[in-house]
Amino acid sequence: MEPRITLITLAVADLARSIRFYRDGMGLPMRDGPEGIAFFETRGTWLSLYPREALAEDATVASEGSGFRGFTLAHNVSSPEEVDRTLQEAVTAGATLVKPGQKVFWGGYSGYFADPDGALWEVAWNPHFTVE
Repeated sequence: MEPRITLITLAVADLARSIRFYRDGMGLPMRDGPEGIAFFETRGTWLSLYPREALAEDATVASEGSGFRGFTLAHNVSSPEEVDRTLQEAVTAGATLVKPGQKVFWGGYSGYFADPDGALWEVAWNPHFTVE
């Protein structure tokens, strides 16, 4: 397998609400696609939103489930100040602040928010690499 992730799909309870959050609140550029699914182009990967029941049906699994899903999405930025600004932008757009920006054990600065469906996003500044 070639080492690449091209699309991350989040199962959402309310597609219209999630589109408003990511497009209008967070400013992600939305791309054309079939009705009933939303695509956002990000640098190197696309983010898609798909109704929870439909995604579970497509994968042939039950749609129930809550709590920690065993993964987070990360958005790396260029400074600790940008971490705080991005977290505030997310909260203003309708996210829940899970962990305020703070110095972390690995030498960087990060915090977490949850999108309207509870997907966890880490916003981080990492002094060990440069964000382009």
